Amino acid sequence: MSRYIGTVSRGIRTGIIKQGDDLVKIVADSLEDAAKEGNIEFRERDVIGVTEAVLARSQGNYVSVDEIAADVRRQFPVDEIGVIFPILSRNRFAICLRGIAKAVKKIYLMLSYPADEVGNQILTQDQLDEKGINPYSDVLSLARYRELYGMNPHEFTGVDYPDYYQQLIESMGCEAEIILANHPKTILDYTKHVLACDIHSREYTKRALKAAGAETVLGLDDIVSTATEDHGYNERFGLLGSNKSTEDRVKLFPRNADVFCNDLQAELKKRTGKTVEVLVYGDGAFKDPVGGIWELADPVPCPGYTAGLDGRPNELKLKYLADNDFSHLEGSALQDAIRASIEQKEADLKGQMATQGTTPRRLTDLIGSLCDLTSGSGDKGTPIIWIQGYFDNYATE
Repeated sequence: MSRYIGTVSRGIRTGIIKQGDDLVKIVADSLEDAAKEGNIEFRERDVIGVTEAVLARSQGNYVSVDEIAADVRRQFPVDEIGVIFPILSRNRFAICLRGIAKAVKKIYLMLSYPADEVGNQILTQDQLDEKGINPYSDVLSLARYRELYGMNPHEFTGVDYPDYYQQLIESMGCEAEIILANHPKTILDYTKHVLACDIHSREYTKRALKAAGAETVLGLDDIVSTATEDHGYNERFGLLGSNKSTEDRVKLFPRNADVFCNDLQAELKKRTGKTVEVLVYGDGAFKDPVGGIWELADPVPCPGYTAGLDGRPNELKLKYLADNDFSHLEGSALQDAIRASIEQKEADLKGQMATQGTTPRRLTDLIGSLCDLTSGSGDKGTPIIWIQGYFDNYATE
C-alpha cells in the first residue's frame, strides 16, 4: 500500500468578516497563507467550504424587527393571524416572532408537541403516556397544558418555551393565545389567516391549510423575500435560515451563494492552477443521539455550490467485498481484487448488494455536515474548511 492518508478536513482561520468585505479575496488569501504555514499543496478536486454566516455578513443581509413587522403587515392586512409550528429557539425564531407580533393585534400561536420539527422537546414521550395524551389527536390549550404539566422548562436551555414566546408576543403589545396541536388545519378553528413557520415540512403545511379553507397562507420563506435596497432579503428562503444578530435584528441566509462559489473557484484556479470545488454550508444534517435534536434548522445544508458537487456517492462497501466476493483471498491478493472492483465499478450501483450500508445522500449534505462539524458553531474562528481526499477511494494512489 503506497498511500495511508485518506480524507482530511481542516479548519482555516480568517479575520473577522464585516459587511462590504471582499470575501472571495479574503478566503483565497487565507487559504494561501494556510498552505504556506502547513506546507500543504492544493490538489485537483479539493473542496473548500465557506460558512453561510460570513457570506451573509459580507453581503450585509440583515433585517430588523421593524422591517419584519412592515412586511408581515403588508402581506397580512388583518388584526389576527395564526402562527404555527415554529421551532423552539431563542437564536432562530425569537426575534422573528417579535417582528411578527409587532404587525398584528393578536396571534394564535400553535406549537407542535411533544417536540418541534427539529427535536426540541416541550414534553417527553413518558409525560404524554403518564397523562394519557395522544399527540395525533389531542389539542391542548395553554390552560390545559399547565393543568397537566405546570411550568416545564427545556432540558438544555432551562426555558419554558410556551411562556417565553407568550411573553415575547405580549411585549410587542400583541395578545397571545397558545395552542398545542399537530395538524395544520386545527388553526383554522381560530383564524383563516396563517403564517406557517415550519422549515422542511412547510410545503405540505401550506397545501393542507389551503385545502382546508384558509384564506391567507404564507410561510417564513415568504417574509422579507422581495428584493429591496432598504434592507436585507432572501428571494428563495425569506426568514428561513435566519438567526439572531442583535436583540432587534436577524442575519438572513445568504443570497447568490452559487455565484460566490463559482467566483471563488475561478479565483483559486487562477492562483493555484487547480480546479477545486466550493460550497457554502450552514447547519449539518445530523441528529444528536442524546438530546434527540436534529441540527438542521436551516432550510438546506448548502445554499450554494459548484457543479462538481452535484449528485450522490457511488460507492462499494469494502467489508461486503472482503466477506463475500473475495472471502477466499488474503493479503495483497485481496487488496488487488478490491482495487480492481473499485476501478471497474459501474457508474450507477443503485440496488446492488455490494453497496448496502453506504450512504446515498447528496454530496452537498454529506460534505456540508462535515464542514459544520469541523468548524463548530462557537469560537473556533475557522469559517473556511479545506477538505482534501474526499473523492479518493481505496484504489487511488
